[in-house]
Amino acid sequence: MQREDFEKLVEKGYEGLPAWVREKIKNVAILIEDEPSEAERWAQGLKRNETLLGLYKGIPLSERGESYGVGMVLPDTVTLYQRPIEQTAEEDGISVEQVVAETIWHEFAHHFGMDEHEVREREVTRSHGQSGEV
Repeated sequence: MQREDFEKLVEKGYEGLPAWVREKIKNVAILIEDEPSEAERWAQGLKRNETLLGLYKGIPLSERGESYGVGMVLPDTVTLYQRPIEQTAEEDGISVEQVVAETIWHEFAHHFGMDEHEVREREVTRSHGQSGEV
């Protein structure tokens, strides 16, 4: 898939988040990379056969104190990894659009302060017909 087409899916996936969620997202840049670097793989403790679809880096909303934003603050980042997303979609027999949307939801859940365990629990709830709320 061409990068431009992937970027459109990312935009659509972000817009698919509930409006009340998007309204609370502040100071976050969405990035796209082909694959996670070796340094990222190592930092996340990935084995040779594991990869990342996305990665949130920053200060979650739940940890931002009153002094957050006083002075210059670099944006948090949500990085989506195009090749692993495409590969997962192909292996699971689902659309790239769906994997992108699920990855965006997952990474922004981290932005709202959920740890990996909490995110996984919410994903189970979401996959059983619950709303797309974070």
